[in-house]
Amino acid sequence: MPEYKAPLRDIRFAMQELLDFETHYQNLPGGEDASPDMVEAILEEAGKFAAQELSPLNQTGDKGCTLTDDGVIAPEGFKEAYANYVEGGWAGLAQDPEYGGQGLPESLASIVAEINGTANWSWGMYPGLSHGAMVTLETHATDELRNLYLPPLVEGRWTGTMCLTEPHAGSDLGLLRTKAEPNDDGSYSITGTKIFISAGEHDMAENILHIVLARLPDAPAGNKGISLFLVPRYNVNDDGSLAGANSVKAGSIEHKMGIHGNATCVMNFDGARGFLLGQPNRGLACMFTFMNNARLFIAQQGICHAELSYQGALAYAKERLQMRSQRGAVAPEKSADPIIVHPDVRRMLLTQKAYAEGGRAFSYLCAQLVDLAQKSQDDAERKRAEDRLALLIPIAKGFITEAGVEASSLGVQVFGGHGYIAEWGMEQILRDSRIAPIYEGTNGIQALDLLGRKVMGSQGQLLEDFVGEVNAFIDANRDNPEAGELVVELERHVKRWSELTGQVAAGIQKDPATLGSASFDYLMYSGYTVLAYIWAMSAVKAQQALANGSSETGFYQAKLATARFYFRRILPRNEGLAVSLVDDADTLLSLEEEAFAF
Repeated sequence: MPEYKAPLRDIRFAMQELLDFETHYQNLPGGEDASPDMVEAILEEAGKFAAQELSPLNQTGDKGCTLTDDGVIAPEGFKEAYANYVEGGWAGLAQDPEYGGQGLPESLASIVAEINGTANWSWGMYPGLSHGAMVTLETHATDELRNLYLPPLVEGRWTGTMCLTEPHAGSDLGLLRTKAEPNDDGSYSITGTKIFISAGEHDMAENILHIVLARLPDAPAGNKGISLFLVPRYNVNDDGSLAGANSVKAGSIEHKMGIHGNATCVMNFDGARGFLLGQPNRGLACMFTFMNNARLFIAQQGICHAELSYQGALAYAKERLQMRSQRGAVAPEKSADPIIVHPDVRRMLLTQKAYAEGGRAFSYLCAQLVDLAQKSQDDAERKRAEDRLALLIPIAKGFITEAGVEASSLGVQVFGGHGYIAEWGMEQILRDSRIAPIYEGTNGIQALDLLGRKVMGSQGQLLEDFVGEVNAFIDANRDNPEAGELVVELERHVKRWSELTGQVAAGIQKDPATLGSASFDYLMYSGYTVLAYIWAMSAVKAQQALANGSSETGFYQAKLATARFYFRRILPRNEGLAVSLVDDADTLLSLEEEAFAF
């Protein structure tokens, strides 16, 4: 397994140079404490914790969790690492000080989560799921519930889950059957089975708080009849102490392709005591208040796997000797040259690097917008951030997770046969990465959301506003001596993005199935184009740094070289997507079902 080292220089580049987080935090209500010195100290300590505590547990955690009569036991070392995480005050980094949090910006906590997740994604999911529970309780719980349940959750002594999916109902939550019967004391008895519940049960915390979707007895059918409930693993007394076990437990641990270190459980609720969150029959609306955060967290998963696989592949490529460079021996004193000299290996490494670093900056841009959507006191600025997130989150979640799987596969390929052998750890990264395109709404659903609800649903306004932002950058940098060529190419793809959107809209008017047939390719075209914007901005910043006499010539020249690689070797994939996404839906639907037989 690669020994992870947090890429702090690239993180600083994205935060400080590309996106100016310092000014962002100074202008963000509640962000004043995130001074440059404070941010630097947090990043340094997060990097140390990830490298020293989490990375060594990543491969051993792949052995999985254990279900016993007393509950689920996390992999060896996970519980101790979590205790150190709580002791370090990391759990409440961005939470409200009223409940024991530090009140720092959400974006800073998400960057720390990226560092933890790259070192050990399975472990990082435990606090990651808790974050969703915190946001849900802060937003929708009564004062009484918040005061009782949030402080230990924010401290990290308790953890949280999201219990949505049922065996017969995957992404179609309108089909769920879990019942919530009112009790005389204002609580509810929750009965039903949930599957695929990450961190559903474990021995790392004193209590686990489940956020559960269920139906009230008089609820209407479908999505409009779903309510949201808080169901603790252990009941809680009025003074915050733990009472007896609630009627909820893990029935089994799912046997998965990857992320074995996280306990993905089948959870059985047998009249478990729970409490209503928000208004009756408004559960899905409540759930969507944290969906931007959740989908951004999964987008980060793509970055995490791309980065870790890149670090492993790069180290191996520098050491592995195989054949000679086609331009002449690079290491004549050795029996062969290191494989990093070979063009095809460079292709794979540069693809990983382009996805990891470009995806990182893309996710930080989204994280800034989350800060503004949550904290800005300017109504217009908050609305702009919400609109921009509506467009960019499905692109980030869908595109970056697809890129993460590709980058992880390339990491295996760089190692050759050794990449397929478990002891190197590269195949684990690939297995772990594969769930990301499925999590938090499959990428097919993200694509439908992007094209149907966000682009078509806004009559193209959300896209037009973002394109206006990109065009302003293009106009300002068209004549840049180093990056101008990239900027002009970006302009071509952005213009075509708008044109293709119009063609798809016309197709949908003729045949509604065009929405489904075009959506995934449309999402990928959008993703490649947004990442081109990110890499064009990165190239401009790198060129400016070099022009100003920076001593870090290697770092900035690498940025320019990677940007050129992205534009010349990856962005041209849009040419094929531009053809396929406007193709007639009959290509997919004309074949009769019976003809699929074998």
